[in-house]
Amino acid sequence: MKSMLKYRIHIIMSAILLGGGIAMETEAVEEAAYAIVLNEDRFELRDYEPHIVAEILVEGTMEEAGNRAFNSLYRYIAGDNQPRETIAMTAPVSQRRAGETIAMTAPVGQRAVGRQWAVSFMMPASYTLETLPVPDHPDISIREQPARRMAAVRYSGRWTERNYLRNEAELKEWIAGKGWKVAGDPVWARYNSPFVPWFMRRNEILIPVTEANPEL
Repeated sequence: MKSMLKYRIHIIMSAILLGGGIAMETEAVEEAAYAIVLNEDRFELRDYEPHIVAEILVEGTMEEAGNRAFNSLYRYIAGDNQPRETIAMTAPVSQRRAGETIAMTAPVGQRAVGRQWAVSFMMPASYTLETLPVPDHPDISIREQPARRMAAVRYSGRWTERNYLRNEAELKEWIAGKGWKVAGDPVWARYNSPFVPWFMRRNEILIPVTEANPEL
């Protein structure tokens, strides 16, 4: 039986971005909405609803890409956008940049695009393509991700390529065991601040799939 999930995690997240002098604090983070079709231990088959993402392409290793992209994407949701509105600075360390702020959402997605990495923030469901502020950064694009079926594996631990590859291999083995076909590139999803201890982090790998079983 399908159950529709739209989680809200309640955390205090402070992510000081080097070079930007910005601290991010939030108590509620909206997540992508999906229905669980099948659950087996750490593995799930999910139907995701359409959603909008802000995305940027960056160079670097898998482990470097997220850090390089995060600064630009966070500046966009913190106010580097049009239309601009003046937002008072908070003291002593935290501040908001001028411009419309957009609520932080989860997860931060990362996928390979040729020799680059596409890193994305999901936009809040209250926005449409027409109402989202226009990014000041020329390399940030706004696009709609259509509804799709994803196989997922959930794991904790450090954000290393070795940890990723081990869990990706386990997810692909689970997919093959179900007789499903991979229908797109894997997405690496991270839900926590870098300051969350590695053993408490929520990480996921999501792979688009199609399956032969008409009941799913």
